Amino acid sequence: MIRIIVALAMAVPTVSFAQNRSQARSMVITGRGIVATSQVLASQAGAEVLARGGSAMDAAIAANAVLQVVEPMSNGMGGDLFAIYRDAKTGKITGINASGWAPEALTIALLREKGEKAMPQTGIYSVTVPGCVDGWARLHARFGRLKWAELFRPAIYYAKNGFPVTEIIAGYWSDAAKKLAADENARAVFLPGGAAPRVGEVFRNPQLAHAFELVARGGRDAFYKGEIAKAILATSERLGGVIKASDLAEYQSEWVEPLFTEYRGWKVYELPPNGQGIATLEMLNIMRRLPIWKPDADGFHMKIEAQKLAYADLLRYIGDPRFSKLPVEGLLSDDYAAERARQIDMLHANCSVPPGKPPEGAGDTVYFTAVDRDGNIASVIQSLYLGFGSGIAVEGMGFHLQNRGALFTLEEGHPNALAPRKRPFHTIIPGLMEKGGLHIGFGIMGGFNQAQAHAQFVSNVVDHGMNIQAALEAPRFTKLTFGGCDVNIESRVPGNVREVLTMRGHQLKVLGDYSGTVGGGQAVMYDSATGVKYGASDPRKDGAAVPEPDPYFGNP
Repeated sequence: MIRIIVALAMAVPTVSFAQNRSQARSMVITGRGIVATSQVLASQAGAEVLARGGSAMDAAIAANAVLQVVEPMSNGMGGDLFAIYRDAKTGKITGINASGWAPEALTIALLREKGEKAMPQTGIYSVTVPGCVDGWARLHARFGRLKWAELFRPAIYYAKNGFPVTEIIAGYWSDAAKKLAADENARAVFLPGGAAPRVGEVFRNPQLAHAFELVARGGRDAFYKGEIAKAILATSERLGGVIKASDLAEYQSEWVEPLFTEYRGWKVYELPPNGQGIATLEMLNIMRRLPIWKPDADGFHMKIEAQKLAYADLLRYIGDPRFSKLPVEGLLSDDYAAERARQIDMLHANCSVPPGKPPEGAGDTVYFTAVDRDGNIASVIQSLYLGFGSGIAVEGMGFHLQNRGALFTLEEGHPNALAPRKRPFHTIIPGLMEKGGLHIGFGIMGGFNQAQAHAQFVSNVVDHGMNIQAALEAPRFTKLTFGGCDVNIESRVPGNVREVLTMRGHQLKVLGDYSGTVGGGQAVMYDSATGVKYGASDPRKDGAAVPEPDPYFGNP
């Protein structure tokens, strides 16, 4: 009898992580490349580009173009772009700021004359010059392998032949129906039959196919000086806007040196202002001085309080560094982080957090990332800001102009005050982190959610030992207001944790299990010691991480 019991015990496998894990998806793992985006067709297009011998940046540009067809409310040629690129051979990390500037004639005085008391959130006066296409051109010239025109073939295909609309995207589209109906160009293209397309309905955009064909043939000049530029100017003029040909023709994106901080042995990289990536780094600098070891009530409390401190500084100090001196080094200094960390009360939420005094130092969005077979990583984010941007579709071109100018302030003297040819404060940020032979490209979308979501992702990987898929899936909080103790938190955070947070003064709004409010993200990881690549995609979006096909049919 004893022998039978022992034999049965040996026959039953021990309980393992694989059988009892809390994450829903496995990572994608391959020896070749991976593309992770918020829509599967875009990921697949990028993976096909890798299979044709394209670089990570080629794949990212191709995927972005497809995203502009299949997720048009979140991105498009009428918006801005930021990217971080890691070269596997040299280890060099390069950044680009392809955010556009305000038209030369758009001033605070002009808006005051028109009766505006705050920056318009939609309409032609919220439009800034789109930086996306110029960013593509510069990134391709430096990091691309395939011919420029090849990158747009998948997007042109889907724009002409159509694609079935996916679930989450269909919901965003339906929510924007009223906004689309208010613009005659948008209504004609994006509300076929007078309504937003339903889940599974095939949508075509021949106007956008034409615009992509122009860019494929004529490069960035087709957008900033050619037929597309003329269409943008005609649209602006019809609506009483002040965009001039020179505003478009003279625009250039800018190569920038990424900022970084050390977080418990990892280097975490973000782009410098005018974006909010600096808030991620300040938040991490505060967090590394705190005992954040578990995703329990203490862990959530410390992260929420660190977010408030970093965001108070973000709102006060960040704008376009070409127009005012920003205290970047001061905000990222060790002494300043220690000073801010000391202000956290472990038993009480702080409902009124003022900005600090750093020392002087010398809506809707798509995030996508790619790693190629050589280990190069492209971490890219692109957006129109709010859903369908300004609400203005360009005549005959099938895409919207962004409303990124909505983030300017009309407060004279503020670092983010509106001025001609000035870039507004930006919410969209790509991220990259590395330690030893591990290199991770990551990003999480969602307006002011992004910097705090980045910090939570990093903490999930570093503090809580999660793999990149689990780190994306893990329940998150987000605070989208400045001041107060209100905070959004997903319902998967255990009830006892939420109870303790409430007792400490946090005013919780409990969201669904996988809420779009906390943003959706993507990630890839390259292990340079083994050559293996890993991909992850957030279930809060319609996307997937798709591997480059292996050459079983003889492809490269």
